[in-house]
Amino acid sequence: MARTLRVLTQLMGWACATIGLYHVALGNAAIPGAGSAGTTVDSWGRFMGAGFVGYGLAWLWAARQRPIPARAVRWLAGVFLLGGMGRLLSLGMHGWPQWFQIALAVIELGLPPVFFWLADAEERILRSDVAAAPAGR
Repeated sequence: MARTLRVLTQLMGWACATIGLYHVALGNAAIPGAGSAGTTVDSWGRFMGAGFVGYGLAWLWAARQRPIPARAVRWLAGVFLLGGMGRLLSLGMHGWPQWFQIALAVIELGLPPVFFWLADAEERILRSDVAAAPAGR
């Protein structure tokens, strides 16, 4: 489970940072179905892309820690889940989005529970190693 946590945390970081850079570079063209959304949405999307780069870097920071901090994983996964819940709110208020946005919502709602479950995998190993160490060390 610890290896899975490490791989998923790194993958999440690289994916979010890359997606964020993609949005900064392409603006509206990075959003399926939003090509003609106008300059205000383009500006907002590029700005939010930069925030997503930072979010990805936070995941990569967590992945570089030994052990990976469970609290950081839970917070970062919670933010991701909040994004998925925002998509559900949009669906309820405005209807079904472009199909790719639905696929993203499935990931944003399905992946956080996995991270919540795995969050303390490395910390548990460290705790069990400390508990198993001979007294006097």
